[in-house]
Amino acid sequence: MKRSNINRILKDSEAFLEKHQVFLPPFGKWEPNDWKNLDASYQEIKDNMLGWDVTDFGSGDFDKYGLVAFTFRNGNYTAPKKYPKPYCEKVLLLNEGQELPYHFHRLKEEDTINRGGGNLQITVWQSTAEEMLDKETPVQLVKDGHKLTLDPGTVVTLHPGESLTTTTGIYHKWQVEPGTGEVLVWEVSSTNDDNIDNRFLRDIPRVPDIEEDEEPYRLLFGDYSKL
Repeated sequence: MKRSNINRILKDSEAFLEKHQVFLPPFGKWEPNDWKNLDASYQEIKDNMLGWDVTDFGSGDFDKYGLVAFTFRNGNYTAPKKYPKPYCEKVLLLNEGQELPYHFHRLKEEDTINRGGGNLQITVWQSTAEEMLDKETPVQLVKDGHKLTLDPGTVVTLHPGESLTTTTGIYHKWQVEPGTGEVLVWEVSSTNDDNIDNRFLRDIPRVPDIEEDEEPYRLLFGDYSKL
């Protein structure tokens, strides 16, 4: 992805969050220079991948395959004594016409909550022992306290205010119901680590390569290793 495109996406995302009165912690609005002289007391932000995330999953087409996320808080699988939080909280933005590709989590269990905007559609399948789509086994989920047993490949629609609990090993794909507009999604989950936890059905990168055609507007969590 070009840094100029990421900068534009972040500015649009901040405007959408402001419209829905979602307020970020201070580090969510830091400029690149604000990161340069941080002392060790801020290390949790870097170690636990807090902050902004923009990805096109290596597709080169953010408008078709893309996602924006901001992580407020998170634990750490590799340093649980240093960072004992067993939970993670994120806000995620999905545009109409975009898709979050099929994937499941090996470690993370999550609640996906539609907090406003359009309708979020989640297609669900069990995974096989070979980590492919299980086209035979029903999918068991909980939607707002209601236990569901669904046919493989069922599309679950979340209207604003509705949520879905997804456990490990369940493939899911996100998209927006056509004609309903951008969706504000909240995620409450166990500890998240995008370096080890995601199994995508197609072999695609979680964090994109960035072409530095202009200076960053905000840093992404993938930029922290360069500091």
